[in-house]
Amino acid sequence: MIVLTVDQRRSRKNEDKVENLIQRANSTVGPVRPFQRTAGDEVQGVLDHAGEAVHLAVMLAASGDWSVGLGFGAVEEPLPEETRAGRGPAFEYARDAVERAKRAPGNIAVAAAVADAERLEAELQLTASIVAKRRATSWEAGLLMDQGMTQTQVAEQLGISQQAVSMRLASSLWFETNRMMLEAAKALDKLLDT
Repeated sequence: MIVLTVDQRRSRKNEDKVENLIQRANSTVGPVRPFQRTAGDEVQGVLDHAGEAVHLAVMLAASGDWSVGLGFGAVEEPLPEETRAGRGPAFEYARDAVERAKRAPGNIAVAAAVADAERLEAELQLTASIVAKRRATSWEAGLLMDQGMTQTQVAEQLGISQQAVSMRLASSLWFETNRMMLEAAKALDKLLDT
């Protein structure tokens, strides 16, 4: 199982963003146990889909609003209905990871009992750091591409040239970071099988 523990950054200086995160996370991924507030400004959820976990973790970390700990491994079964009541190594790893994420590059850390967890952490930190630097115009073009549009269609939608779309995608490393998240999810799937 995959446990994401997410802690709001600078929560004493900013508004509480936890409820908004809970609603968004639970509606965009299919958690095994829903994201819930565990304490103060911290949220936790349990997932079994590596692709969803990686994408959500990177996007949250890249926003700059959240420190994200991704832990994976065994959980005590049966899982309780309340996420915050869950126990087992995956929960402990996520706790360790979120504490390290507060000081980590890209605001993200990974913990597990396998050596390749460090490599996965490095890949996610690099990816989150790149995604964090994207401009709004790159997001605008990239999200339309992710919906299946061609660059020509995106250009028409945005009222810009196809070359401008291409430049926005290239400057944000849109395709490269998407590929890195896909490969990281594949690696996490393999690690979950070990």
